[in-house]
Amino acid sequence: MELPFKTYLFKSIATLIGAAMLFSCKPDLQTIEIITRDENIPIETAQNLRIVYSSNAKIQMIMEAPEMQKFEGEKPYMELPAGFVMTFFDSLMNETSRISAKYAIQYEADQLIDARNDVVVENVETREKLNTEQLIWDRQNEIIFTEKFVKITTPEEVLYGDGFESDDRFTSWIIHNPRGTFYVETGEEDQE
Repeated sequence: MELPFKTYLFKSIATLIGAAMLFSCKPDLQTIEIITRDENIPIETAQNLRIVYSSNAKIQMIMEAPEMQKFEGEKPYMELPAGFVMTFFDSLMNETSRISAKYAIQYEADQLIDARNDVVVENVETREKLNTEQLIWDRQNEIIFTEKFVKITTPEEVLYGDGFESDDRFTSWIIHNPRGTFYVETGEEDQE
């Protein structure tokens, strides 16, 4: 019995498609990697992270974060989406200062940490406190700075400004475009 031409053509096309699918489904790891690679997928994640920075076997700083995600690419970076607390210590392991934020991103090649959202820097010794919405920590040069609005609270005064820079331990700082009530030493003694 001879099949009608339409049925024969349909079966031939179905056979060709099936054969093409069979040969095209051969696993190709390079193709799979290219298809599944996504720049927004972390290559490493960690929970309750604690990083200790030391020099000459002395702890200088400890950074703690609830969550870390590490990304690769042209500019590898580490993201701290739930924030962090960084504590600095002197040579006797006394806490000297602290930086905290609700979000941060660390650019590994540049050695920069961009802290954002409710950034607080505290000097434990002088009881000075900085509040801002963004702060850059340049680890290589050991400085912190921002061009954003800042509020600095000292035991004697509250200062406001548009920009700030300091050593990373917040001991020697400069506020740009300062505003507020502050004391200025004139060098003259009050005489009665």
